[in-house]
Amino acid sequence: MSILPLRVKAVLFDLDGTLVDSAPDLARAVNNMLKELGRAEQPLAQIIDWVGNGMPRLVKRVLTSEMGGEPEPSLFEQALALFKKHYAANLVVHTRPFPGTIETLEQLSARGYALACVTNKAERFTLPLLAQLDLAKYFGLVVAGDTVPALKPDPAPLQYACRHFDIPPAQATLIGDSANDVMAARAAGMPAIAVTYGYNHGQDVRELNPDLVVDSLAEVPQYLRLWTA
Repeated sequence: MSILPLRVKAVLFDLDGTLVDSAPDLARAVNNMLKELGRAEQPLAQIIDWVGNGMPRLVKRVLTSEMGGEPEPSLFEQALALFKKHYAANLVVHTRPFPGTIETLEQLSARGYALACVTNKAERFTLPLLAQLDLAKYFGLVVAGDTVPALKPDPAPLQYACRHFDIPPAQATLIGDSANDVMAARAAGMPAIAVTYGYNHGQDVRELNPDLVVDSLAEVPQYLRLWTA
């Protein structure tokens, strides 16, 4: 565990379940996909439990009802294409920033921190979503799910962000809502901050032993100090 306050130059944010509540629009796309496939729709709570690890894994979980399930390849390809079609058409219908998101981004930006969004969501969905919610202006970098070859929990996306900002990982922190985020931060060598309200497959984020747990992003600025050495 790191000593608080955390002294950092850059703050990296996960997107879904951390900055924005995107579950309703993801669920809408999932159920539109299922309808086209002639399958029964799924409740929002179940779909939230399946969110994480990128869109292909979400679709596989929906098709198999298993976290690590592998559907028949041709069905998977058909379903993934349908999901992407429906999600792209309804990207920001119900998706909204969580309470505290805007205020926190404003504060950290004003204080001189470098800010990045690091998500497993593909760029074709990430950039329009940030733009439509007027969040893109806060980030000096967006690392999407296809920016580098690996997804969180691999540390590669975080390492890419640190190289962009020309800082060592120890001078950055990742804020996320899931085991993927905490594991990626640990592997990269940076402190991890976890929010309690996101999508973590029903697991309490406190069990992940992050460096800090918050109930709202509005709590974060008080625990950070800008690295000036």
